[in-house]
Amino acid sequence: MVDWNLAVATATRLVRPGPEVSRDEARAVVAELRRHAKASEEHVRAYTRMIPEGHEPPDTPVLVVDRAGWIKANVAGFRELLTPLLGKMQERRSAVPGSAVLGAVGGKVTGVELGMLLSFLASRILGQYETFAPATRDLPAGANGAGRLLLVAPNIVHVERELEVSPHDFRLWVCLHEETHRTQFTAVPWLRDHLQGEIQTFLAATDVDPGTFVERLREAAQTLAGGRPEGEEGEPAPSLVELVQSPEQREILGRLTAVMSLLEGHADYVMDGVGPQVVPSVAEIREKFQARRARGASRLDLALRKLLGLDAKLRQYRDGERFVRAVVDQVGMDGFNRVWTSPNTLPTKSEIAAPADWIARVHRKADS
Repeated sequence: MVDWNLAVATATRLVRPGPEVSRDEARAVVAELRRHAKASEEHVRAYTRMIPEGHEPPDTPVLVVDRAGWIKANVAGFRELLTPLLGKMQERRSAVPGSAVLGAVGGKVTGVELGMLLSFLASRILGQYETFAPATRDLPAGANGAGRLLLVAPNIVHVERELEVSPHDFRLWVCLHEETHRTQFTAVPWLRDHLQGEIQTFLAATDVDPGTFVERLREAAQTLAGGRPEGEEGEPAPSLVELVQSPEQREILGRLTAVMSLLEGHADYVMDGVGPQVVPSVAEIREKFQARRARGASRLDLALRKLLGLDAKLRQYRDGERFVRAVVDQVGMDGFNRVWTSPNTLPTKSEIAAPADWIARVHRKADS
């Protein structure tokens, strides 16, 4: 269904080059990001009061990568997560005469199209905690299912230059956000398995025609080439997630959306909370970065955000941060941390929008 090697080769060939830096500058950026990642551990743990079991975080590597390295890591992750869905689609296709030949050709086409999408994303991601990271020859992962933290050096340099902010402060600010994600998963042992179970159930319930799935990838790739980024009736094209969703999956997708809003909003809240203590220019950085998010980019960029579901991710930052701030204001940090007790104490999608409902459900029930 997907030629993964071709996807990597295509994305690596098409991705835009990063900002110009000398060899010495590149070494200095890598060294500073690694120092900031290490320092961020203590800052985040002290602020959130989230302590991993055994009081020491599991071995989760910090990898400072270029755009090609990010592509390789994410293809490996996609491959692992999508295996059940693609296997199911392959079974359906195998019943069609000549499916072996069609599958080989289709796999290459899909590999090229996926590569085009990854080349678009690879120049935009600043950092990423890979929760379901399989170890590869070039990219180690943590032991016993622990993930890895990726910091995409050229993208960080590009944004700090674009915003005209202090490189030292901006790099630490980014590391605080990504380190919060690492703390979430290392301090809450059940969270990774819970998320993986939800995702696998979602994928197992997907009943999509292989041709439809490939066509959605083709439409996304065509927008990169300047094709029409809208639907037949002039409406924005639906995201890939919306297109593979069945009615039975909506409940699962609602729970996943709530969890992702919580995780992203919590990271933004912690980044802003720790920032004033350790990042002198945090107010300037936050203001400029928020303005950059709001501005977006070209019409093409906006269309791709919609197709890939990235507009939903931006809402998750905003809505999740509001939820966390409202809960902490009402019940304090320790009261908020009850959210990590079990899957039953995670907020629902409606509670993300109404924090008082979560407080009433979790705190009043526990205290009664």
